[in-house]
Amino acid sequence: MRILLTGATGLVGTALVQLWQQQHQLTVLSRSANKVQQKFGTLVKAVTSLSQVDFNQIDAVVNLAGESIANRRWSTEQKHRICQSRWQLTEELVGYIQQASTPPHTLLNASAVGFYGRQGSDSIDESYQSYYPEFSHDICARWENLANRANSAQTRVCILRLGIVLAPKGGALAKMLPAFKLGLGGRIGNGEQYMSWIHLDDVCAAFDFLLQHPELKGVFNATAPMAVSNKQWTKLLAERLGKPALLPMPVVMVRLLFGEMADILLFGQNVYPKQLLDAGFHFKYNQLRAALQALPL
Repeated sequence: MRILLTGATGLVGTALVQLWQQQHQLTVLSRSANKVQQKFGTLVKAVTSLSQVDFNQIDAVVNLAGESIANRRWSTEQKHRICQSRWQLTEELVGYIQQASTPPHTLLNASAVGFYGRQGSDSIDESYQSYYPEFSHDICARWENLANRANSAQTRVCILRLGIVLAPKGGALAKMLPAFKLGLGGRIGNGEQYMSWIHLDDVCAAFDFLLQHPELKGVFNATAPMAVSNKQWTKLLAERLGKPALLPMPVVMVRLLFGEMADILLFGQNVYPKQLLDAGFHFKYNQLRAALQALPL
């Protein structure tokens, strides 16, 4: 297929390019064409503007672009950057898809389990409607609404609500590892909050699965079937590294360090990937212990 990717130099995007570059014709949107060529080589075409793309000649669009929500404290300016990096590009993409006479048949759009807002320990799937109204929900809800405008008789839209992506380098795990490797890791708050996670290999497999199944559309939770509490997460990560995890981080310290972003760490969701499983998708890593063992930490 002829695939256009945004956010291709990020954690998930890089892995997808590596998976697809031998079997598909890839075009990557990036601020720096040189950076793309250095990272991926000549098999990948780089463009610096969507106006350089003929959307009549594209089969699928994979939209992953967005400022990391965990890079820095959520100042008013940073919140604006987080939102606009997702909303603005998605709106532009959808506009080009709508204008094409033979548009891409598929739009795979990233989102996040933050869509559900803070939740308790009950398992929730894609049909869940009692969202908690907070910043993470607002980001994702508008992002998804914009992407869904591309829905038509010619184009299907699949939204992937990603959990915490486990990868050998980068992502949330990379931020946790230094403390845990020093034996300074510990649960956050009371440790009862659920963490919905997914191994990077399964993220890529889920995108590939949806790409290859034209009958599928709608929302898909991209999380492993077995979420864990923060307490369990802490125990298993420390066990994997052969280190103690004796230093819990008190709520007051989390709020001091992270400001409003602390809510992401202190409240979680127990998210279940019902739609993917019902469609016949098989996770390589269902359990966190096996997923961590498979990573070169």
